[in-house]
Amino acid sequence: MGRFEGKTAIVTGAAQGIGEVYARALASEGANVVVADIEVALGEAVAKQITADGGAAAFKDVDVSDEQSAKDLAEFTVEKFGRIDHLVNNAAIYGTMKLDLLITVPWDYYKKFMSVNFDGALNVTRAVWPNMNENGGGSIVNQSSTAAWLYSGFYGLAKVGVNGLTQQLAHELGGMNIRVNAIAPGPTDTEATRTVTPGNMVADMVKTLPLERMGTPDDLVGACLYLLSDDASWVTGQILNVDGGQIFRS
Repeated sequence: MGRFEGKTAIVTGAAQGIGEVYARALASEGANVVVADIEVALGEAVAKQITADGGAAAFKDVDVSDEQSAKDLAEFTVEKFGRIDHLVNNAAIYGTMKLDLLITVPWDYYKKFMSVNFDGALNVTRAVWPNMNENGGGSIVNQSSTAAWLYSGFYGLAKVGVNGLTQQLAHELGGMNIRVNAIAPGPTDTEATRTVTPGNMVADMVKTLPLERMGTPDDLVGACLYLLSDDASWVTGQILNVDGGQIFRS
């Protein structure tokens, strides 16, 4: 039996990339998985494939920046699988991200970006924690980034916010036996990264990594499943770098 038999997990931004890999991995260890994304066709395809592979999955469209949409996601999950045990806040604007400075980025774009990449994690957490509490607890993993410790414009700023949010929520929800942690990936080889980051910049980043290669979504799975599982039952409020040694923190 897998570590998540009888449990239900929501993964936002699970229609592709890292979120899809998280969803597949949770299903392979027995979880009922809700593939949540704004991309309907891609998300439905992921859920169907997980089911075809012998897992249990369902798709739900969600805009994580919208309060009612997040509540609808929580209600759908409880109606479909009876409970919510785990949440991965992975949804983000990334592959289509504008490259601009904080002092020049159009204000409307900045506000929309932050509403997804920062506020979205809080919004979905607010929607799911009551059911987790009713069922004796749960665990949440937020997707941060090593960009939080580097100059990365408003993307890095959003991840600084995710780190602070993770620690604040760990304190607010700890008394309910709900653990909240975050993963901070380093440079990871996804289609979105290839779209956003010029190849020469990627090559320069790789040269600085002690392990001298880009990460892959599969490199992040072990950390995510560990933090969600009972193996990490006394771990909360932590930001775990999975980054090939890119960032050293004391």
